[in-house]
Amino acid sequence: MRAMIALTTATLALLSASPAFAQDAAGDKVNQLIIYGDDACPQGAPDEIVICARKGEAERFRIPEALRESSSPQNEAWNNRVLAYEMVGRSGTLSCSPSGPGGALGCTQRMIDTAYAEKRAAPEIRFSELIAAERARRVATIDIDAAEQQARVEALEKEYLARQAAQSEAAADAAEAGKPLPEPK
Repeated sequence: MRAMIALTTATLALLSASPAFAQDAAGDKVNQLIIYGDDACPQGAPDEIVICARKGEAERFRIPEALRESSSPQNEAWNNRVLAYEMVGRSGTLSCSPSGPGGALGCTQRMIDTAYAEKRAAPEIRFSELIAAERARRVATIDIDAAEQQARVEALEKEYLARQAAQSEAAADAAEAGKPLPEPK
């Protein structure tokens, strides 16, 4: 029995770590930091994206915003209590009630609406948006770097073709004069 519990715990630990493996497989490592006041954002390695979310100096030693609020029923606003009683008489489709056809469909819809409202109103820092912006900034420089590299390659090709033309011209002149070919440099 203990072996089964240990195996289950190990399996859950591996499954919970799989998003980290997937992130590393994408290429760049991402380092997400919250910095306060005028602190400098540290520079990362070339294959590492460093995202710094800046908060005010007054927030440095405060309790995180997510932990400041209490979900105690005593702290619930009176208006929210009244709105909860409005659902008592509703029934039917999309009503989130056990009576009437399709009443359960409303519960799912209400849950989805609540989740989106919380996501829109969340005061937390949205690291996914910051990561996407950093990746877009890096991708924007790829075209400039590629154009510079292409110009360098074309210049080297012109030099190579000019050298080949000069060598073949020298070989033709030497063949006409009957002299041996010059030694390559």
